[in-house]
Amino acid sequence: MAELVLVRGDITEQEVDAVVNAANSTLLGGGGVDGAIHRKGGPEILAACRELRATEYPDGLPTGKAVATSAGKLPARWVIHTVGPVYSAREDRSALLASCYRESLRVADELGARTVAFPAVSTGVYGWPMDDGARLAIETARAADTAVEQIRFVLFSADAYDTFAAHLR
Repeated sequence: MAELVLVRGDITEQEVDAVVNAANSTLLGGGGVDGAIHRKGGPEILAACRELRATEYPDGLPTGKAVATSAGKLPARWVIHTVGPVYSAREDRSALLASCYRESLRVADELGARTVAFPAVSTGVYGWPMDDGARLAIETARAADTAVEQIRFVLFSADAYDTFAAHLR
């Protein structure tokens, strides 16, 4: 079973095999974690994403799926892009959010990654409540059948860190 670790900080500074990007379906950059990864990683990531759009994902990456590119100038080897669901109070989309973590770990295994850094997928502009997002992330990571040795949750705010810490206990 993978070791689960919490870090308060910037995901673009993590020295890991793979960094998970909370991407949008276009794969062409955006705000939050996505924008930060594209800005710091440089044009190589965007070029790789454009290639994916031109070949494998002409309609964009579906919600809950994951795909890898190089990491450009980031200290990681790869970026695993996953598209989280937008939160809905009327429709249970938790299976899609769990799929983001599972699919990202599946891609990490295909790459041979041993250390993976995740953001709190969907808890930013997509509106997923942090408490439920942390619960789903931790439960899914604990249950994952993966060769990844360390799953690192990199949380930007103290509140997010504290919420994840409560679920990790």
